[in-house]
Amino acid sequence: MLDLLQPLPVDPILGLSAACRADPNPAKVDLTVGVYMDASGVCPVFEAVRRAQRELQEHEVTKAYMAAAGDELFNTGMQRLVLGAGSAVLADSRVSSIQTPGGCGALRIGAEVIHNAAPGARVWISDPSWPVHIPLVGSVGLRFETYRYYNPASHGVDFDGMVADLAGAVAGDVVLLHACCHNPSGADLDAQQWEEIARMAERQGFLPFIDVAYQGLAVDLDTDVAGLRLLAERLPEVVIAASCSKNMGLYRERTGATLFVCRDRAGAERALDHGRTAARRVYSMPPAHGALLAGRVLADDGLAALWRQELAVACRRINGLRSQLRAALESRTGADFGFIEREKGMFSFLGLSREQVLRLRQAYGVYMLDSSRISVAGINDNNIDYVVDAVASVL
Repeated sequence: MLDLLQPLPVDPILGLSAACRADPNPAKVDLTVGVYMDASGVCPVFEAVRRAQRELQEHEVTKAYMAAAGDELFNTGMQRLVLGAGSAVLADSRVSSIQTPGGCGALRIGAEVIHNAAPGARVWISDPSWPVHIPLVGSVGLRFETYRYYNPASHGVDFDGMVADLAGAVAGDVVLLHACCHNPSGADLDAQQWEEIARMAERQGFLPFIDVAYQGLAVDLDTDVAGLRLLAERLPEVVIAASCSKNMGLYRERTGATLFVCRDRAGAERALDHGRTAARRVYSMPPAHGALLAGRVLADDGLAALWRQELAVACRRINGLRSQLRAALESRTGADFGFIEREKGMFSFLGLSREQVLRLRQAYGVYMLDSSRISVAGINDNNIDYVVDAVASVL
């Protein structure tokens, strides 16, 4: 039977990363994978997480299954982190959440619950968006529409196009939004634009489904989710997929949560019941380790303060790299790269052609996606001059 399987195309991101690893060029640079790296090129373990792990090892007494909804301390902590400790929706008990295997699991469980509620729902997705959004959400049977989002000419949000396209979203439709650090463009909505999206959702009745994978890596933990919180306060229903991979460095621990903001407590409880049932179908029981660590960090004042300091350092590093890269590229080429500094998070389109990107790989061992999307976090003091010189050469 397995002989009948046909070869599949190589994953566009993982395949390039593998090609970079195999490249014998000692100066090679991998700007493909969206993983935060420190100045030494290592994805670090946060000290707050290390301390939580030591405490967990000392006090953990069982490896039995967790509750189907996951760790209560983690779920409570994530609700407060994403929605704000003083949130009215929390005070009104309009929120429920389920721990998931990473942000990917959060998106899948959210999609499963949406499909249970409205099997024929259309999901509006930004053009461009994270490539895995469609297989994760679409695998449950939901249909897709796209809305314009990124303008390559301005390297910013095409908000007029976005609004024009989303005018076609109706009650029963779902609009998938990035809370901050849009992947792959780095171009984020501003406060006025979030206000307009809120008004459209109120008027048209569509359901926002918000992916918050980078909270704390654009400006700070609260500013980065101001638009999300606005929608949660103004609308009767919002579904949120949250991840701890980036802002706690828990990539391999697969730590995430799906939050259901509903009209009332009864609705939140129903959504959670459907979330648990969907989880049982997909992966049965949640993984424990990452959530137990994140829950401890969020619940302990000392650990939480330390984590916030470490996250702020990572955020400043990314924003500082953007400034350095912009200045170096402009100095070397004379072209305008100001958009790099205006964007947020780890990603940016450099605006190169596919032919120029291929020349960068072949001649210099500088790897980025065919679209010229780079992970800014892959830049450091040891490689920035080499990368800038390589880009200048193909321009």
